[in-house]
Amino acid sequence: MFDIFQEMRAIDPFELFSQWLTEAEKTEPEDANAMALATATAAGVPSVRMVLLKSVDSRGFVFYTNRESRKGEQLDANRQAALCFHWKSVRRQIRVEGPVTEVSAAEADAYFHSRPRASQIGAWASQQSRPLTGRWELEKRIAEYGARHVVGIVPRPAYWTGFRVAPERIEFWHDRPFRLHDRLVYIRAAGAGPDDPLWTIERLFP
Repeated sequence: MFDIFQEMRAIDPFELFSQWLTEAEKTEPEDANAMALATATAAGVPSVRMVLLKSVDSRGFVFYTNRESRKGEQLDANRQAALCFHWKSVRRQIRVEGPVTEVSAAEADAYFHSRPRASQIGAWASQQSRPLTGRWELEKRIAEYGARHVVGIVPRPAYWTGFRVAPERIEFWHDRPFRLHDRLVYIRAAGAGPDDPLWTIERLFP
């Protein structure tokens, strides 16, 4: 029986992630970069929602949000998060766990100004996660902020930023018949020296 993970053991997990994402982009109907983001309060009460991955490199996985939203407040209180990518079309998933830090102001500015202007206005208009009287209230705020920024650069709100999940654990999961799935996990080595491998790799029972 062909072992899909045998040749992957020597691949950096970020390279492997990029390969799987590229393959998923060919078959997923939309938003192959969608991921479940799990956060928790300071007391450890969990919460999960779907967000979009906006960049990834050896430092980690980046998404953007309103810092004053529910997830933003939880990330301020508990700087740990988990991600899950599930690509049904290729029968694969990837799980990521690790500490969270904010991206730099320069990174946040660059991404904010790459968004459509309407999305930039929306970031000002939406008091994310707060009670909304009705759709009209949101549309009124959009009109107000649109009028304030008719021309010129729309500044990034101070409360709108990005977060980077620096993985300590990345698990690659591939579907197999009879639920005998393949699972390969990369675990970041604690206190590894410059001559030590950064990741240990384990195969898991399904």
